[in-house]
Amino acid sequence: MQFSGQPGDFADQPMDRIDIHLIVSDGVLAGMFRIDRDFSREHDFVQPGTYGLRSTIVDARQQGQGIGTAMIRALPAHLAQHYPQVESVFLTVNKRNPAARRSYLRGGFVDTGKVYAGGPVGPQDILRMDLS
Repeated sequence: MQFSGQPGDFADQPMDRIDIHLIVSDGVLAGMFRIDRDFSREHDFVQPGTYGLRSTIVDARQQGQGIGTAMIRALPAHLAQHYPQVESVFLTVNKRNPAARRSYLRGGFVDTGKVYAGGPVGPQDILRMDLS
């Protein structure tokens, strides 16, 4: 909750640039994530028009089963289907959330070696996934 919030928190978010995607595992809703089509609006470390992965949430009852890692590995094909023009996607992950960081890295993201200091609960590593 402290790193991504609750799904209900996103109802008031700017839907003009943020799309919500559901994670389904074995026919059961397992979580969600958001794609920000203008990640640079709030993150000056990326070029304008850069897409960002935000708020990946896996249901607490289903964590530790590889659902998050599987979602991340499926992300390139999913994004190619929904956003064929996108060449890469960025995210920030809190330094106090090593489990999420490991999932992102196992799923194909790479650490840029840079840190985003503007996170609401502390510094975050900046990760990138090339989609081309």
